[in-house]
Amino acid sequence: MFKKIKLLFLCLIAVSQALQAQNSKRLNTDWEFVKQDLGGIWEAVRTAGKGNPEELPFWQKVNLPHCFNATDATNPDVHYYQGPGWYRTNIDIENPYTNGRTLLHFEGAGQKTEIYIYTTKVASHVGGYEEWTADITDAVAAFKKLPVYKTQFKGKVPVIIRCDNSRDLEMMPSSLSDFNVYGGLYRYLNLVYNPPLAVDKIFANASVDAKGSLGKLSIKARLLNADQIKTATLKINLVDPSGKNVLSIDKSINTFKGDSLLLETSVKSPKLWSTELPHQYEVKLSLSANGQTYQLSQKIGFRHFEFVKKGPFTINGKRLLLRGTHRHEDHAGVAAAMTEEMMVTEMKMMKEMGVNFIRLGHYQQSRIILDLCDSLGILVWEEIPWCRGGLGGAVYQAQGKRMLTNMIEQHYNHPSIIIWGLGNENDWPGDFSEFDKEKIRTYMKELNNLSHQLDPSRSTAIRRCDFCRDIVDVYSPSIWAGWYRGNYTEYKSVSQGEFDKSDRFLHVEWGGDSHARRHSENPDNALLKIRQGGGADERAGDASLYGGAARVSKDGDWSESYIANLIDWHLKEQETMPWLSGTAYWPFKDFSTPIRPENPVPYVNQKGVIERDFTKKESFYIFQSYWTNIPMVHIYGHSWPVRWGAEGEEKMVKVYSNCDEAELFVNGKSFGVKKRNSQDFPAAGLRWSVPMQKGTYHFKVVAKKGKLTVTDEITQEYQTEKWAKPTQLTLNKISEADGVATVEVKAYDANKVLCLDAANEVNFSLIGDGELIKDQGTSTGSSKVQLYNGRAMIKLKTNQKKSIVSVSAKDLPTVFLNIE
Repeated sequence: MFKKIKLLFLCLIAVSQALQAQNSKRLNTDWEFVKQDLGGIWEAVRTAGKGNPEELPFWQKVNLPHCFNATDATNPDVHYYQGPGWYRTNIDIENPYTNGRTLLHFEGAGQKTEIYIYTTKVASHVGGYEEWTADITDAVAAFKKLPVYKTQFKGKVPVIIRCDNSRDLEMMPSSLSDFNVYGGLYRYLNLVYNPPLAVDKIFANASVDAKGSLGKLSIKARLLNADQIKTATLKINLVDPSGKNVLSIDKSINTFKGDSLLLETSVKSPKLWSTELPHQYEVKLSLSANGQTYQLSQKIGFRHFEFVKKGPFTINGKRLLLRGTHRHEDHAGVAAAMTEEMMVTEMKMMKEMGVNFIRLGHYQQSRIILDLCDSLGILVWEEIPWCRGGLGGAVYQAQGKRMLTNMIEQHYNHPSIIIWGLGNENDWPGDFSEFDKEKIRTYMKELNNLSHQLDPSRSTAIRRCDFCRDIVDVYSPSIWAGWYRGNYTEYKSVSQGEFDKSDRFLHVEWGGDSHARRHSENPDNALLKIRQGGGADERAGDASLYGGAARVSKDGDWSESYIANLIDWHLKEQETMPWLSGTAYWPFKDFSTPIRPENPVPYVNQKGVIERDFTKKESFYIFQSYWTNIPMVHIYGHSWPVRWGAEGEEKMVKVYSNCDEAELFVNGKSFGVKKRNSQDFPAAGLRWSVPMQKGTYHFKVVAKKGKLTVTDEITQEYQTEKWAKPTQLTLNKISEADGVATVEVKAYDANKVLCLDAANEVNFSLIGDGELIKDQGTSTGSSKVQLYNGRAMIKLKTNQKKSIVSVSAKDLPTVFLNIE
């Protein structure tokens, strides 16, 4: 099934790109960038050839998308840059349409943006996440009349853009948010040529009754430059998921004001969009006036969904447990500037894990992500960035309404979207001297009414603002059982209590941090300190690593082992909650944050099931074992090279699988067959007690699902020597390929016994002609990182020359390694 979905998606992308290529071009290359402000626009002008020898010497060549904070967001020694930056390029602009309009289409730029053609400012925009356009037609025409157009610029047009992500209390989102407010042209920028009459937005409302027997389709359009046209010819075709044309409309139109209704029709027994079979129809629109034609293609889907009052979620008349996660637009080495290829990889990994629902936190995200959700069958909660900080003044509130309007209008046609999110943690004060609950309630009501006015077909929701829970359609309280508060065994009872308070309950955000590659023989030790029955929410100060009540987030070991148990418990409980609409684990991927400098990987929220560079943690496979059907099996501990304990001590070997049964082999000897039972915690009954002696162990599992068989195997060492505190470090090169070497530091005690619980913070540095691959925000890509089980790794580019790598830690001697 997944291969069919993948093929369908690739076909859809090819069709979309072919249509877009008619009048749109991505401006990805030949840009220059400077991360600071300039004295004025003239300093940014770059003529053809060598340029001005007296200009600023530190412009750097970049490609788009590009983010100011590609690496400084996870540099452990600095706070990420917030301020202005400039981009410049010279491009060919020749609009093929007579009297056509030329636009710059921004898919997202952070956070305040100004656009210049030569020295003429043509547009500005406030807001880092929605799409917007700048009409540069007149400015380009004026520039082409100047002598410098041909003499100094050789027939190219200078495009100069200033982005600014400076802190601003009267702007959303708040800098108190647990994510970076990035700067730059971090989404695609397109040069668009339109004929005089073009479509600004199309609104295709595809609906179907609960039985799926009768579909209705209405299409409205908002046109550009309509005041210059008296009559036009319109053609609309509707193509079904198999490629068959099922409707053709030809008509003349002469009314262009507002959002004009172009079509209203019914579709008998439409092929329904669902998470299993995400069937999509295609609306093809052709608009002709004065001998010139504008073409547009739009994917739509027919589906019926409902959050049942005091009950679960249904789609197309059947209950569906929403199995969700979250996404930030953030990745190692590029920050927010993710390419389309990266986005495809990420969303396919989610689908591979079994996700059928995603909350996009906490802002409107790339159109590419929404297209992927449509084609892969992933339902969506998308929200505006009213996140923490309280409520600002008139400018602030107007921006929120503008962002909500833009988000709904720009993503209206996506069948995957079921919820418009109005805010996140709006009970969190801090940006303003006044914190007035009634004013927040009033504004929330205004947003809720605006959302329903713009789109009555979808639900509204917020997360964690109890005094507004009655305003929106769907509410998600704060439940972090086993992390910020309480024990994960309290999860079901706490959820039941919150469900009873809400007409429509959906639990988004649960989980906990895990330092990738850190494992524990006794992961639940911290739970002995935790007071039960005191709630499982997150409160002020809970995210801190200091002070306050006992909690796993502060007192736990941050191991993958603990999070494995927490996730395992949650997932097995969710199978026994028939009233549950669904949940969303926070988040899918580790991401950078300015408010967590002391985490094991500094400035990284480490709650993801994959690292910031797509490396899977062990928890990925736990979700897969509950949420997928394609046979899989995974022995816990692929990133755990050395276990420890007493001689002959029995150790639990856990296997995560969706198969009916599994057999474990230890050094070639069978330890028996286990039947899977999701309610047999942990590992759904697929666990074995293995007496272990000092030495090497090879584990292999053979799992069966019907007639299909899958296997997995790992090798681990077992250490019986006990250790004291670390007194020394060693540093060795453990691999090298394609000019990239990997070095590993290990911590030993005075007797040279490996300290397998050591969590010291170590610092890597390099002198010479090589280059550390650092500031990636990963367990193997940070110059400052806590040890995982007494070791840590980092990679470096050797550049085929000599370097010296060093590693230091507090109260331990620094060690050095020559790299030839």
